[in-house]
Amino acid sequence: KELPEKFVWTPSKMIKMLGQEINDESSVLYWAAKNDIPIFCPAITDGSVGDMLYFHSYKRKGFIVDINEDIRKINDIAVQSHATGQIIIGGGLVKHHTCNANLMRNGANYSVYVNTGQEFDGSDSGASPDEAISWGKIRIDAKPVKVSCDATIALPLIVSQTFAKNVEAWKKESEELKCWYGDE
Repeated sequence: KELPEKFVWTPSKMIKMLGQEINDESSVLYWAAKNDIPIFCPAITDGSVGDMLYFHSYKRKGFIVDINEDIRKINDIAVQSHATGQIIIGGGLVKHHTCNANLMRNGANYSVYVNTGQEFDGSDSGASPDEAISWGKIRIDAKPVKVSCDATIALPLIVSQTFAKNVEAWKKESEELKCWYGDE
């Protein structure tokens, strides 16, 4: 695909392009791209992708990765949603970024943390849901849950007993549901 001399991508646009190109139905990126569901990655410059962006910036000097556009998009999605829920696997940047988007709307209605972080070390990963409530990142009337477990153990159990328990009934119940950013 031919690109103009100067062009701006966001991390979510890069991830969507990867999903469109991967052509693998076992990929989360494939299904997110196919269903136009944005995936946000505020730390896309960390690691190998960041290295490739660095090298590519010399080949295409007009190439810009705009992280601010993604921050606006995730915050706008949160602010404009009827209700929000967050299932945060792990901690650190991802946890902070997701919770912070919900801060813009006076907190998430639903929240589940799955990580092995502990409160005693003062890390964001180990912070309890009560800490997020105190900042307005989770609503005061929410009933948040923290699962202290390795995600590779907990996540399959959570999915099997919630989202995947009765997919057909859930699809039928949510046919007319319009609470996603951009719904008419």
